[in-house]
Amino acid sequence: MKNKGHTTHKAKMEKLKKNVDASISAATIDKGVGILLTGNGKGKSSSAFGMVMRALGYGYKVAVIQFLKGAQSSGEEKFIQDNFPDVLFHQMKTGYTWDTQDRDKDKAAAISSWKVAKKALADESLHLVVLDELTYMLSFKYLDESEVIQVLNNRPKNQSVVITGRGGGKKLKNWADTVSEVRDIKHAFNSQIMARKGVDY
Repeated sequence: MKNKGHTTHKAKMEKLKKNVDASISAATIDKGVGILLTGNGKGKSSSAFGMVMRALGYGYKVAVIQFLKGAQSSGEEKFIQDNFPDVLFHQMKTGYTWDTQDRDKDKAAAISSWKVAKKALADESLHLVVLDELTYMLSFKYLDESEVIQVLNNRPKNQSVVITGRGGGKKLKNWADTVSEVRDIKHAFNSQIMARKGVDY
């Protein structure tokens, strides 16, 4: 005879399955999605690159535009360029703003990178576009927020966009179909542990 715990678990899972099936059935809109990965925790860009790998695995075309990182190469950059040379992989190449300390130079670089992003966001052949660290360009007022939202809204119907970075503002959050916040609970760097090659970059 099966115990009470098994019966309770079975009933719980049946209820869960019913709810999941109902949610799947209710999803009838087929279109590209806007995803905002924000928060002060580690893993936003890593999550975005996970979606890049997923899209490439299905043979889809992808573009990656990085707005903050780039002075130092990363494992994901190396892997994509070595194995998927057709991927549009653009980096601002100025490094972090606290290193450059040159607002005019950084703003000019952001505008130049945004021009690359706009072309990608108008390309119907691209299944996924990642705008890594774009939120900072809005926070620093390097880019016009209204223009960014307009371009995002006018992109091809089946194109998905992933935006990463802290903050982002109310308008960007309202634009996104999915918003996930990565929260910093504990970080190795705060314990004087160096960033690890192949883990952090």
